[in-house]
Amino acid sequence: MISNPSSSPDVLVLGGGLVGSALAYGLARDGVGVTVLDQDDGSFRASRGNFGLVWIQGKGYGFTPYARWSRSSATRWPGLATALLDDTGIDVALRQPGGFHLCFSDHEMAEREKRLGSLQRELNGDYPYQLLDARDLRELLPAIGPEVVGASYSPMDGHVNPLKLLRALHTGMQRHGARLVSGEEALRIVPQDGGFTVHGRRGAWHAQKVVLAAGLGNRALAPQVGLHAPVAPNRGQVLVSERVAPFLHHPTINVRQTDEGTVQFGDSMEEVGFDDSTSTAVLGDIARRGVRAFPLLKDVRLVRTWAALRVYSPDGFPIYDQSTRHPGAFVVTCHSGVTLAAAHTLRLAPWIAGGAMPDELPTFSGERFLAARATLTPAH
Repeated sequence: MISNPSSSPDVLVLGGGLVGSALAYGLARDGVGVTVLDQDDGSFRASRGNFGLVWIQGKGYGFTPYARWSRSSATRWPGLATALLDDTGIDVALRQPGGFHLCFSDHEMAEREKRLGSLQRELNGDYPYQLLDARDLRELLPAIGPEVVGASYSPMDGHVNPLKLLRALHTGMQRHGARLVSGEEALRIVPQDGGFTVHGRRGAWHAQKVVLAAGLGNRALAPQVGLHAPVAPNRGQVLVSERVAPFLHHPTINVRQTDEGTVQFGDSMEEVGFDDSTSTAVLGDIARRGVRAFPLLKDVRLVRTWAALRVYSPDGFPIYDQSTRHPGAFVVTCHSGVTLAAAHTLRLAPWIAGGAMPDELPTFSGERFLAARATLTPAH
């Protein structure tokens, strides 16, 4: 265990979810003094309502840099899982056997071929996938239901246990000297000579750099340091079953069997503002689709439901930026905290510490939304 960090760290990370914790873990591993300010358990926490997929296929359609960024994270995930196991003894249950997107109509199959074929061309062939008809799919997934007409498969995909991942990141960053302050909410950021002072409910915190990883809170915090993060909530709901005998050794986009034997069903995408409650109608739709995919689940007992709010930008892609007005202030926000955890730890953290900016990052600036808004403004 490294000795406690100083009261004035090099970097303040605002947010202790998967995004902030992955960054803090990467920074602390590189010897940077880090303090993480995290809200209490009553706050909106996408990290604790996560489906757990490390998912690449289909991502970045129409925005190639995001496809490259996601792919780069997936290839680095085994290294992250190994590092966390070595540092903490926690196995985050990473499995990357490839994943399936199940289709229930010929139209859905055609859409998969269009999307994945386009991505493969944009990435010059470095985007492996297959389209499988029902017969070929049943050889790989014997429990598949008769209503499934086929699927797309990509060897890039996998899944983890997201709660073990969050625990491992918290444990790992603290063992490398980071300080985690729970129950603290950042209310105001004041840029000043030599860094930034963050005023919270419990006190004031100072550091040379500040990273906004506060999820939906970034919308209000970003303008205080000359950044733009127009994020909004998008609700997803999940069902969890009792433990059942192993039957599904590959994740699918809507159903996966966890390392503990339970089955997760998801996920919805709902524009309902800041309402993170569950709804019977949506959960019923999720359950019906899961049983259509795998009929053997029709008599399985459900033991838990939850809803959580994703953090969505207007175009659905991440926002990564350093303030030009107040250098040393960064914003990091996305809705794929599991998939991108390896990129955040192994690529973003070194940049925040003072290293080179990853090639993909300029296209993820929040300024893209201001530019888009300006082009829509009528000329006078």
